[in-house]
Amino acid sequence: MPVLEQLGSDALRHTLMTYRDTLKRHQADLNKLNVYPVPDGDTGTNMARTLDAVVAELDKHPGALDETCNAISHGSLMGARGNSGVILSQILRGLSATLQAARVHGAPKVAEALKAASVAAYDSVLKPIEGTILTVVREAADAAVRAAGDGATLAAMLRVARAAGRESLANTPELLPVLKEAGVVDAGGAGFLLFLDSALHVVDGEPLPEPENLTGPNTEQLVAVMKRGAGDGGNSAGVDVSQLRYEVMFLLEIDDTKLRAFKHKWGEVGDSIVVVGGDGLYNCHIHTNDIGAAIEAPISLGGRPHQIRVTDLFEEVAEEHQKREAQIGAPTGSDTAAHGGKPSFKTHAALPAVTCAVVAVASGDGIAELFGNLGVHGVVTGGQTLNPSTQELLDAVEHMNAQQVVILPNNKNIIAVAQQVDGLTKKDVRVVPTCSMPEALAALVAYDPEASAEHNGGSMAKAAAAVVTGEITTAVRDTKTDAGDVKIGDAIGLVRGDGVVAIAASVLECASALLKHIVTDDRELLTIIVGADAQPHVTDGIVAWANEHFPALSCEIHRGGQPLYPYLFGVE
Repeated sequence: MPVLEQLGSDALRHTLMTYRDTLKRHQADLNKLNVYPVPDGDTGTNMARTLDAVVAELDKHPGALDETCNAISHGSLMGARGNSGVILSQILRGLSATLQAARVHGAPKVAEALKAASVAAYDSVLKPIEGTILTVVREAADAAVRAAGDGATLAAMLRVARAAGRESLANTPELLPVLKEAGVVDAGGAGFLLFLDSALHVVDGEPLPEPENLTGPNTEQLVAVMKRGAGDGGNSAGVDVSQLRYEVMFLLEIDDTKLRAFKHKWGEVGDSIVVVGGDGLYNCHIHTNDIGAAIEAPISLGGRPHQIRVTDLFEEVAEEHQKREAQIGAPTGSDTAAHGGKPSFKTHAALPAVTCAVVAVASGDGIAELFGNLGVHGVVTGGQTLNPSTQELLDAVEHMNAQQVVILPNNKNIIAVAQQVDGLTKKDVRVVPTCSMPEALAALVAYDPEASAEHNGGSMAKAAAAVVTGEITTAVRDTKTDAGDVKIGDAIGLVRGDGVVAIAASVLECASALLKHIVTDDRELLTIIVGADAQPHVTDGIVAWANEHFPALSCEIHRGGQPLYPYLFGVE
């Protein structure tokens, strides 16, 4: 194929599509490198999903350069996922804006576009951290500008930029200690270099790099990172970024003149802040411990957040830790990055058409089956470790054979997302704010498929509120709680509203302490949902303990198959 001297519309489209496909092939490797700002193993996934949105927009708008650049800008803004995806979207927006305004698109203009991409990326981050994708893009862009100034061709300039980027990536552990401790380079920077690889493939036919099937940090390194926290920075309140539990993302409509005030408010409640966009529409990302304050900040300035997504980062880190531990000794390349895969839903087609259907989020195959048996028409795969988006819940609602629908989010982090659905559909949608699977089971007892969504919403919410719930999980970091000091590997018992109430070396001991906290003499039924990691002898021990200490209490056991939580309890 002839070597291209211009990165015109067709070449730019081909580059972005190639980049999407290359990111997907390298997704697992990038996920394994991911330890900053938190080691939750989703950088590759988020970058690939961001490019999915860009390519989908390009497919809808084939045409000349103007249309191509607009599609890249809009698709990346609307589809950005996670910290790395939002920064990448700003890189692509800076690049496409410069190319769109140019008449020729040879080496000097493409180098200028790379520099504009770097500047845009830095501008999007409230507190830029060196040793990340920001550094790699900047140093690659600076090298590109020098090479173009010396008269390099487009292909030669891209090779110089890539070489500088590779050197910059190799140096990231020297700039960010957490990378050095984990023995990895920055995942986002590695993902960006695949863009230059893709451009060279299109411009000069250079072969694309193959995935290396990386193993990532070993267990000792990963535990060390999680124990001391991945972040070096802190917010204005002095909280280390590793202590910020929730990732909040949303699209925000706000007057451009209020943007600085909004960023200042966010700087007071969190860190890892990235805000990209313009002309009144922004894609916003923050890590915080105060979900409400993060969402309310722009509202107080007249802004309107929508497509809100909340992710529990501690649980993502826990799942990533489990996944990496499970892969020790596994064949190379066994990681499929399922944790970052797109949540899906399934409908129970055998159920008849009804006045009001139920869509429920489930985190285990056993729970999904149980929901189907209780009359749920649509089950969305997701939960604590994979929060479905508003779009995914909306898709499930639209597929229901009913004009009225009740959603059971079954996780506090999904409630705000579910509440966006009603405004996006002509159907009457009500959200019962269930925070756990036991609450959902209790709510379904009150479900009447021939009653209205309004009636079901009220009666199901009342039934769910009558349930006291608890859950058992394993600590992935040392911390202090009101119940005492927690060490990594301890079994901990959590109760909604009370936080950690039980800490023990064994699951059985912890479960017994948890049940003492939530079972009272007026309770009649204990529902036990058994997770993927539960052991039969421990389950038998829990039932025996409950029968001994609360003889009037009936026990029901259901196979849930949920990850991370060997036992979920509901007491009615």
